[in-house]
Amino acid sequence: MTKREKARVRLGLLAGALVGVLALVACGSDTGSEELEAAVAGSSPSASSADSAGSTSSASAHGHPGIPAPEVALRNGERFLEIGMQEAYAPQAVNGGTDDYRCFLVDPALAKPEFLIGAQFAPSNKDIVHHANVYLVDPANVAAARQKDADDEGQGWQCFGTDGVRGQAGESAWVDTWTPNGKESLLTQDVGFQMQPGSLLVLQVHYNLLATGGKEGAEDRSGIRLRLSDGTSETKPLYNVPLMAPIELPCTKEESGPLCDREASLKDVSERFGAELAAIEPGLVAQCTGGKVKPGNTQSCDTQVPMEMTVYAGRGHMHLLGAALKVELNPGTAKAQTLLDVPVFDFDNQQRVALPEPVKVGPGDTVRVTCTHDASLRSKLPQLKMLPPRYVVYGDGSSDEMCIGLMSVTIP
Repeated sequence: MTKREKARVRLGLLAGALVGVLALVACGSDTGSEELEAAVAGSSPSASSADSAGSTSSASAHGHPGIPAPEVALRNGERFLEIGMQEAYAPQAVNGGTDDYRCFLVDPALAKPEFLIGAQFAPSNKDIVHHANVYLVDPANVAAARQKDADDEGQGWQCFGTDGVRGQAGESAWVDTWTPNGKESLLTQDVGFQMQPGSLLVLQVHYNLLATGGKEGAEDRSGIRLRLSDGTSETKPLYNVPLMAPIELPCTKEESGPLCDREASLKDVSERFGAELAAIEPGLVAQCTGGKVKPGNTQSCDTQVPMEMTVYAGRGHMHLLGAALKVELNPGTAKAQTLLDVPVFDFDNQQRVALPEPVKVGPGDTVRVTCTHDASLRSKLPQLKMLPPRYVVYGDGSSDEMCIGLMSVTIP
């Protein structure tokens, strides 16, 4: 399978292949919850090695440095657990860019099954941490995760895209995202992400060296506080479903330069992050607009819902040029309903938003994610105006963009 073909498979899960992913449950009862979680949530927006198998950091009885005090006290049946990087990491920009995506494996050391119902990520150096994702590694994938850690020199491993962990249970489950000023991502319904004994977490940290003028040497030691619960017989397992749309944002009329050419920009993304990630934008165009490139500020993508599920919350993710994001159910019909609406996008406030009431969806329903970006912001933001203008497509860098509506659902 070529890199482009692999990217298309990944896109099928990330950007709307609910049909293929959720059919795992619809086709029979043999699919376990771990497999479903890896398939739905892991498709998608470690401490230094102590031995040949890689290492994990242990829970700290005294807390991890830099994690703010909780704003919501523990509720019945809950406990806090603070873990994180045991050593500081100094990011290094790669391939001529200013970005470093690094994954760190941490061990919650669970003795029994629990539900993850809240998370507060905290970097020690906010100047260089652009954002962070948290992935849940199923016990069946732990060997693959530790091998990934061991194969890369130094603390953690380079991980543009997702955490890159793939094992017997598929890919890791994407369970949380943090952006600057992010508070605890707290669930209030009787739902949560299932964690089994032996599960690990991956902290995927996007380091952006624009704040240091591209100079290396600044360090970070990120940590995270988990809010865990035993749950009850009524607690429902939660899964994150990422919905994606293309980004085809031309340079403004006032801008010019080599990277204002779309093909040159795609090539630049490939050089910085690899051919597989560069293939995501063409794949999204093929999936969402029938292969027709439609340059403009606003892009959208429709997904057909293949089976019954209940939507509890949503979170929008874009980068610094993001202006607005919306996720709609059955748009343009008598059953139209807005599931997530961010009319004024703020990169520093990308919290999960709970629906007023859970919404049930099923076969015959359509969900649409729509994102609007504003290229004129490039000349106004200190982090971007020092960079050459570009035709913006999907990419992992601070100068690139994303359009992701991350919906938290349960499945009957």
